[in-house]
Amino acid sequence: MLPLILVNVLVILGPSVATVYYSFTEWSGIGPAEWVGLQNYTDILRDTDFWSALGNNLLWTAIFLTVPIAMGLGGAFLLSQITRFQMIFRVLYFIPYVMASVVNAALWQNILDPDRGIGSTLANFGIPWLEGVSFFGSERLALPAVAFVDNWHWWGFVVLLFLTALQSVDRELYEAAKMDGAGRWQQFVNVTIPGIRATLVFVVLMTIIGSLLVFDYVYIITQGGPAGASEVVGTLMYKEAFGRFEAGYAAALGLGMSFMSGLIVLIFVYLRRRGWEI
Repeated sequence: MLPLILVNVLVILGPSVATVYYSFTEWSGIGPAEWVGLQNYTDILRDTDFWSALGNNLLWTAIFLTVPIAMGLGGAFLLSQITRFQMIFRVLYFIPYVMASVVNAALWQNILDPDRGIGSTLANFGIPWLEGVSFFGSERLALPAVAFVDNWHWWGFVVLLFLTALQSVDRELYEAAKMDGAGRWQQFVNVTIPGIRATLVFVVLMTIIGSLLVFDYVYIITQGGPAGASEVVGTLMYKEAFGRFEAGYAAALGLGMSFMSGLIVLIFVYLRRRGWEI
């Protein structure tokens, strides 16, 4: 076990402890660090860019707690109803999840390009509504457009999680519900949801944490633009550390987001210990 412990100390524990220390310093990322105490944290509370980015994180969380989870449940239910070619559909849904973020982002940047993307193609067929629309260049559309791309990558994974959970639900419960006169919606609410509750809670927890720490698709596609419209805390932290050389301030940002994620996990643990079975 010693090599594994050594790797964890060097890659995880060491940087984590260093981040805690540097969050209390003014440091450019190179050279000595100057101890400033809680100054970075008080600066965060006064930073309008931070609050704007955090607002975008919360909007991102709201999107991902609804759209991909609803799509995942719907897709899993449809897949559970078929027996032929189910494995093919599983693979097709899962392909976007295993593709590199850069590849997915480049694909959708070309598809949604305002000049040569899907808008201009549809215009050639007499459907001009999307022609010239700059999805990633609009302050109003940038964040939802990037979330759409990330959702395309994420929801297939959610489908497989829910499908596995659905297949573990006892079929006799559905038969009993039918005998009691329950329709499909009543079966879904009273049999399916309780049967997959553990998976549903896990997906919700992963979604919230992932939404608070989102970085890759936003940075690859828009770098937080235009004019900060799609800025999230992850991209703001990157710019502070490697653009403005405020590594100490960036460490405080990162530690704050990690604290929020940990707090969410503690809330779930508390609810479980209070008797909310998952």
